[in-house]
Parts: sequence; structure tokens; C-alpha cells
Amino acid sequence: MRNEVRQLRTVMGLSQQELGRALGVSRQTINAIEQSRYDPSLPLAIRMARYFGKTVEEIFHVD
Repeated sequence: MRNEVRQLRTVMGLSQQELGRALGVSRQTINAIEQSRYDPSLPLAIRMARYFGKTVEEIFHVD
């Protein structure tokens, strides 16, 4: 699943560590999501969307 996490994170000037801390996950989880090696759970996807002020659909794209 493609996603816009890296773009949104860099626009906000956040490191993977900072974003992970804000969302309650590890830096490795953020990296795996950005690399499309891991699809987040629905609760995590919703937390990410709320954090970025976007909808889940604006962040995650089913290929």
C-alpha cells in the first residue's frame, strides 16, 4: 500500500523518531510504514491521520 507518511513527516520537519514518539510507536515502525514493508493497524492509521490533519484515505492508497 502506497502512503504519504514520509512526505507529510518531512514537511512538518519531524524525524522518524519524533513521529514515532508522538504516535506511540518505534522509529522502526515509522520506517517500515514509509518503506511500505508494514501496513499499520486501523487504530494507528487513524492516529496518523488525526496527527497530520488528513483523512486515512489521503495518507494511504491501495494499489
